Amino acid sequence: MAKKLRVRNHKVVLNRSAGGDVGITVMLIILGAMMFLPMYFAVMQSFKPLDELWIFPPKFYVINPTTKNYSDLLKLMSTSWVPFSRYIFNTVLITVCGTFGNLALGSLAAYALAKIPFPGRKAMFQMVVLSLMFVSTITGVANFITMRFLGLIDNILAIIIPAFCSTLGLYLMKQFMESSVSDQVLESARLDGAGEFKVFWTIAMPMVKPAWLTLIVYSFQGLWNTGSSIYIQSEQWKTFNYAINQILSAGIVRAGASTAAMVIMMIVPVTVFVITQSNIIETMSTSGMKD
Repeated sequence: MAKKLRVRNHKVVLNRSAGGDVGITVMLIILGAMMFLPMYFAVMQSFKPLDELWIFPPKFYVINPTTKNYSDLLKLMSTSWVPFSRYIFNTVLITVCGTFGNLALGSLAAYALAKIPFPGRKAMFQMVVLSLMFVSTITGVANFITMRFLGLIDNILAIIIPAFCSTLGLYLMKQFMESSVSDQVLESARLDGAGEFKVFWTIAMPMVKPAWLTLIVYSFQGLWNTGSSIYIQSEQWKTFNYAINQILSAGIVRAGASTAAMVIMMIVPVTVFVITQSNIIETMSTSGMKD
């Protein structure tokens, strides 16, 4: 007579002291405050009149709040030789095209390296890892030579095209696909008649959603903060960050407008990060170095 096995659910209790819980909580509060404080201070600075901006030591609150800094920034925008809307358009164009181009190429290359066996696959990935060790100064020289050869100097494509080839996104996607996408699931889809691109798009990509959201955040933040570039000389192709730096270089007179501009530049990437932060943490915990 077959015996029925009874499986009981056992509640796992962490053996941790109350003092340890308090210590961890205090540490997390301190770290959170250290991360939040710069953003809070920047916002407070943008509402300070000019005389309060230069008080030392600086205060983390506003005595006489004002919106004059934002109105001064709007006046500067309206009197600029190149409309500020053009700077903003250039920044948005670079950010959106560069981000999604990097996502598309990085995901396709990562899928091939992780799930399609071919000769030299490991050697190619080792080259990707090696490229992460080079600083932007070294890669910038090669990029400039390439863009000059293609005739793209003083063209906004000279900033967008190199963004497509960021190897950090490729590395993250490849590592996440190896650990999160089952070969058996992909093989079952192939046996059902799905083509390779359909397998990639309908099965692999939904399973690595945290990874490509992380890639979007990293690429978005880097491109959004693009300033002056060696590729661009014409004023009409320069970015919003470049225009902000021009305001900053004007000195004390435009200090208030500069604080308002910095807050505006900060809002978009911070918002994107807050929305996708849980996916970033999941990706970082999964995308470690493997064979």
